[in-house]
Amino acid sequence: MTKHYDYIIVGAGSAGCVLANRLSEDPATSVLVLEYGGSDRSVLIQMPSAFSIPMNTKKFNWRYQTEPEPFLNGRRVHCPRGKVLGGSSSINGLVYIRGHAYDFDEWEQLGARGWGYRHCLPYFKRAESYELGGDDYRGDAGPLGTTNGNRMQNPLYRAWVEAGVEAGYIKTEDTNGFMQEGFGAMHMTVKNGVRCSTANAYLRPAMGRPNLTVVTQAMTRRILLEGKRAVGVEYDCAGRMHRVYCNREVLVASGPIGSPHLLQRSGIGPADVLRQAGIELQHELPGVGENLQDHAEVYIQFGCKQPLTLNGKMDPLSKLMIGLRWLLFKDGLGATNHFEAGGFIRSEQGLRWPDIQFHFLPAAMRYDGNKPIKGHGFMVLTGPNKPKSRGYVRARSADPYEHPRILFNYLQREEDREGFRRCVRLTREIIGQPAMDPFRDREIAPGPEVQSDAEIDAFVRDNLESTYHPCGTCRMGEDEMAVVDSELRVHGLQGLRVIDSSVFPTEPNGNLNAPTIMLAERAADLVRGCEPLTASEVEIGLAPNWETAQRSREPVRKVGN
Repeated sequence: MTKHYDYIIVGAGSAGCVLANRLSEDPATSVLVLEYGGSDRSVLIQMPSAFSIPMNTKKFNWRYQTEPEPFLNGRRVHCPRGKVLGGSSSINGLVYIRGHAYDFDEWEQLGARGWGYRHCLPYFKRAESYELGGDDYRGDAGPLGTTNGNRMQNPLYRAWVEAGVEAGYIKTEDTNGFMQEGFGAMHMTVKNGVRCSTANAYLRPAMGRPNLTVVTQAMTRRILLEGKRAVGVEYDCAGRMHRVYCNREVLVASGPIGSPHLLQRSGIGPADVLRQAGIELQHELPGVGENLQDHAEVYIQFGCKQPLTLNGKMDPLSKLMIGLRWLLFKDGLGATNHFEAGGFIRSEQGLRWPDIQFHFLPAAMRYDGNKPIKGHGFMVLTGPNKPKSRGYVRARSADPYEHPRILFNYLQREEDREGFRRCVRLTREIIGQPAMDPFRDREIAPGPEVQSDAEIDAFVRDNLESTYHPCGTCRMGEDEMAVVDSELRVHGLQGLRVIDSSVFPTEPNGNLNAPTIMLAERAADLVRGCEPLTASEVEIGLAPNWETAQRSREPVRKVGN
């Protein structure tokens, strides 16, 4: 039997779950969602503090690996992507950071019409339910719960913020509000102690609707085209190949790796890439898979004089007790991602908005939870947030089970190398402030012997890791390398849109889950042809001496949007 749906959504991730919910609100509209992963019910997904486990588990993670990175001594870098309902929002570190207001104005300046901050803010608010309530910047009635976790009960968090102030930086009340720049609390997608993925927030509440069909373990092979119109998709499920057709549109929401890979397998992309992969060209778009960018980071680790870090909770009995408390009460150390404080600063004078981000963690270990130091320690994860280096995603063949070639070209540009030098030196300066004196012990990484540019560069090459924020591979814009227009329609084709972080023209200044959800909220209105939410004309905080100084504790200047 030939099946038709109004909309076919490929991918039940951070964007796809939002689309499924919003489009199926109309009972007269039929929606099909195809997801290669399976259930997200695992306690390891739902317990916030366990995020490093699903992030490194083959069942929930595509486990992509880059090609040998030429500027990292040929190292291959892990590039995790969610393979489960909720996608990467079910395996990520749960950090809720929107990005700076000027990031979205930058998008608009680069050709993404209608994606300035004034247009995006209403959709951030519509998505969110902030634990402290709504205001001009925050939402209080949306599906996505956001919180500060355990409200910085560990004294190391507040010492970190105070150290930033002592170093001459601003203390901000809300990095997602009026003033991103500065040091303060970080927020996370947690509600009532449970991970608030888009599967929990958006998809599950909609799955009882008779007009919404969700198929898991479904591998989409290709988009079906008739001439220059997308008419359906072909997918594998339960050992059989299926074809389904759409009455309106195919919406690709497979993420910054999966979306360009699917387009290329469907014959949509750069002619030379498709030829080398043995794929027949259907529609030439040279930008598909190009413009790949990512936030990268290094760890600056110190020993801690006082026994109050998470390194003291790494033994099996402590983990068991944390898990039992979470199972019974949904609180305690199991109910937070432990990134409860952070910061955003400018690396030099003359920058209008921050380009360095800090995640502070009261533990010293790898991001995946491995290799904790002996004794107690803490660390700062830091890196440049506006990278200049660019890479690509390119299909090897038409086989959907063969991972594409992925190359980020980390540290390709000197600006990024200099950015990491500044990150290391500025972090050391902040940790050296009096507020950290009761806690700060020896420097573990990079180590006090690492001082010169060459020594820092070598440390970064050996230790740089992805922050898991890839984007940009189906860039939004109007030039010849853009893949989608400002309404996310694939250039030159009808009935086909890409809706996920692959369309971001540039990296927002922060973690990507929040802006991806915002994008899908606004895209749902574009798809439905609804009137957009009224633009929000709000003030944006700006350091008063940004043109002449790298840091400021002075009262901030209010700047109209």
